[in-house]
Amino acid sequence: MVFDVSKVSGIGEYKVKSEKERQLFLKGERVFLVLNPHTLEIRTDMELGNLLQEKYESVMESRYFGKNGVEIVPAGQLSEDELEDLVRLSYNLTE
Repeated sequence: MVFDVSKVSGIGEYKVKSEKERQLFLKGERVFLVLNPHTLEIRTDMELGNLLQEKYESVMESRYFGKNGVEIVPAGQLSEDELEDLVRLSYNLTE
């Protein structure tokens, strides 16, 4: 599954920075989304991150954001709408 950020409604302007095999999506100078070849990483609060990790085996602690984010293997456990909601939340949490 390829995640298309342009389909996420409710987020403002962002920049994309490509690094080797991943893309960083920035709000201002801060990253709110990391697209890796097989995963996506988003910023969350620790409580939501822990809840998602307990509920879904395809969700783990983010390598990029650490405890303040999650890394998701988009394998169908979370719907496209849920992924879009999480990206929107990540964008809004990024200052």
